[in-house]
Amino acid sequence: MSSLIIDSKIEIEKWLINFISSSSEYFDNYDDLVEDIITNVKENGDEALINLTYKFDNVKLEKATLFFSDEEIRSSSKKILAKEKEALKLAASRIKKYHIKQLPKNKFWKDKEGVNLGFRWTPINSIGIYVPGGLASYPSSVLMNAIPAKVAGVSSITMVTPTPLGKINPLVLYAAKIAGVDKIVKIGGAQAIAALAYGTESIDAVDKIVGPGNSFVAAAKRKVFGQVGIDSVAGPSEVLIIADSDQNPSWIAADLLAQAEHDEKAKSILITDNITFAQAVELEVWKLLSNLKDNTVASKSWNENGKILVVNQLKDSINLANTIAAEHLQICIKEPELLLDKIVNAGAIFLGENTPEVFGDYILGSNHVLPTCRAARFSSPLSTIDFMKRTSISKIPLSALKDLGYAAKILATSETLDAHAFSASLRISEKNG
Repeated sequence: MSSLIIDSKIEIEKWLINFISSSSEYFDNYDDLVEDIITNVKENGDEALINLTYKFDNVKLEKATLFFSDEEIRSSSKKILAKEKEALKLAASRIKKYHIKQLPKNKFWKDKEGVNLGFRWTPINSIGIYVPGGLASYPSSVLMNAIPAKVAGVSSITMVTPTPLGKINPLVLYAAKIAGVDKIVKIGGAQAIAALAYGTESIDAVDKIVGPGNSFVAAAKRKVFGQVGIDSVAGPSEVLIIADSDQNPSWIAADLLAQAEHDEKAKSILITDNITFAQAVELEVWKLLSNLKDNTVASKSWNENGKILVVNQLKDSINLANTIAAEHLQICIKEPELLLDKIVNAGAIFLGENTPEVFGDYILGSNHVLPTCRAARFSSPLSTIDFMKRTSISKIPLSALKDLGYAAKILATSETLDAHAFSASLRISEKNG
């Protein structure tokens, strides 16, 4: 039997322990190097960005060429096929409609004591979006980050994306245009995160930074958190597929490789209750790998992190799925809803054989920015609400002041906070004396 297939309960438990450990230890430590870059940008502004961009991306920039011009964006869009534009427009439309449904509502009420209470939602003023650069960058990520922000009402969106050797995927610029991005800066890496967080002579500081990046970008986001908000620090992509033996092995194999090709550290996992089906899927994976134009990343990912777990019954997959807490979960069984309500830890769930995770990456409308490294136990996909703030609002009438003020004074005194108690006492004595 292949080493990628495990059909022993004891071995599955061992694998699960290792999976949990490796998930918590993913992030590399580049803190010292990143700290130096951030300090450089804080102290030297645009000059640091220009020098670091030349050092890391071999691109000579000047203050006048830090941003993509309207003419550069228009010229770039001419390189895009009409069918590519239409596909991006369809994706943008569906993403917008989905995220409009997430808009929260303000709420106000009066309690039995007559106190007016409530909360109000307002958009974050400005955000920065990090988009990995080069020809292998992802326009879909631009849509997934920018459109919810526009729906929320964010007034200023700045996008940063590196242009190694001066190259940029024209689809990225087009996606930014249709998503409503205001400014696009030709910088990347930790220096781009620093510029968004602290600002430079040319780049305005933002209030929150979102978007994926490499280990340097992740380390920089951790460093600047507090100065600005961040979405999350993303780890490698993950897919967990629960499938019965009625599925097409080739389809399941393709879904596993769709994640494996993202990153050498990506994790593609299948749980099934049929050893013959498990073997058929693995065979199809190897066949498909041989047909990929470039299988370097996918092959290494599958060899090092791919796994097929064979359980006695599919219901045994429930606890495994909740422990794994995968970024993406596909339930490919005859009645996927039977497992749906029992699985509570997953970033996004795709039901049935006709709903592969790949559709979620592009066209379903739900967000593909999802919690990784088991963070689905406590966090959610990127949403409209991530670009908004909730503020609580209250107003106490005179009739409620005495009772509430007295209780507040007692609690403040118990915490030895004399000024707190005095503030409450003044209201009681002067209004209800």
